[in-house]
Amino acid sequence: MTGPVLCAIDISDTNGDGAVLIAAQKMADLAGVSLDVITVVPDYGKSMVGSFFKSDHHSKLVESAKIALEAAVVDAIGAAANKKVRHIVATGTAYEEVLKLAETAKSSLIVIGAHKPDFKDYLLGPNAARVVRHSNCSVYVVR
Repeated sequence: MTGPVLCAIDISDTNGDGAVLIAAQKMADLAGVSLDVITVVPDYGKSMVGSFFKSDHHSKLVESAKIALEAAVVDAIGAAANKKVRHIVATGTAYEEVLKLAETAKSSLIVIGAHKPDFKDYLLGPNAARVVRHSNCSVYVVR
């Protein structure tokens, strides 16, 4: 591997993605590359939904996501390892933003968690499945 390992986590998941972060850190350490961690917040934009929020809602959401992302990384891999991690909060659709960052950062590997699918996932496809199907680099799915 020559590019960074990209770890995608969902900070809104109450079960946490600690196992995903630990696996990503191990992969990055084994390969001697850096670790990027991304979380994605929704973009309500100028949609009908967006009109119900105050104009500063998105910036507050991004700021709280940055704090939660850093806390999740520290909890999982420790403060010392966290200092070497690049934290990214993107806005949009989770799988699209993960794939976009993997492409621009020239990531060698994406590490992503998979949750227990429910019926809607069989119809729409979860983010992990979409990342696996459309990624140009290897993807490691942590259950």
